[in-house]
Amino acid sequence: MTPAFKLQNDKADWPPENTVFPVARIDLTVIAGDHPFHLSEAKAAQENWKKEIAANPALYDGRMIFQHRLSVSEQAVEGEAYITPFSTFLWWRKQRQRQGGFHVFAFPVAVSSDGAVIAIRMAQHTANPGQVYCAAGSMDENDIVDGRCDIEGNMRREVMEETGLDLHDAAAEPGYHATHANLSLTLFRVFRFPWTADEMLERIKAHMLVDEEKEIDGAVAIRSADPAAHHYSSAMPPILAWFFDRHE
Repeated sequence: MTPAFKLQNDKADWPPENTVFPVARIDLTVIAGDHPFHLSEAKAAQENWKKEIAANPALYDGRMIFQHRLSVSEQAVEGEAYITPFSTFLWWRKQRQRQGGFHVFAFPVAVSSDGAVIAIRMAQHTANPGQVYCAAGSMDENDIVDGRCDIEGNMRREVMEETGLDLHDAAAEPGYHATHANLSLTLFRVFRFPWTADEMLERIKAHMLVDEEKEIDGAVAIRSADPAAHHYSSAMPPILAWFFDRHE
């Protein structure tokens, strides 16, 4: 790993926000100990958590991977992270001027045989109620292999849990791309499934009937880059613009 990490106030050579760029290599290590932001903001995070669960008792304070250092370029995404309580991340996410950490998220862009992007809509009891985005979830301890983040393993697990679809049934396009904004970086890869959009939506609907977690309340087939078509998460519009621009 290169020693010259770019901290949150030094992103001059990162690609511009809300643009999509290729990433040749990903190396995200997870180290022992407590995230400095967690240590400095523990009291405030717990006070905020009390308010969060009062408003939404279904929230769970699990443990997730939260980046402390991050370097971003087309050549490589490199970083160091700690396992951190979700309550700490939620407090960080609420800050208007975020500092002290980075969120790295992995999106598997599931594409049907007739060219639609298949996304999910999050249930009202989740931390992102009503948002529409690719089936995904923050990386956690299940996604660490030999001390590093297993991006593809995280995507396979989250897609299976939320939709019942198996990424092994899809053909993965070569390479990763990324987009970032407000210290959140989304890594993504396109996976092409052998079924039509209607067939994929039916498979997801059948999975929802037996899914005990009930994290999603539906799935949608996206056929244009219109940012107003759904209540998208902030990462989706640049990804959709990039995807559909390639197929015009």
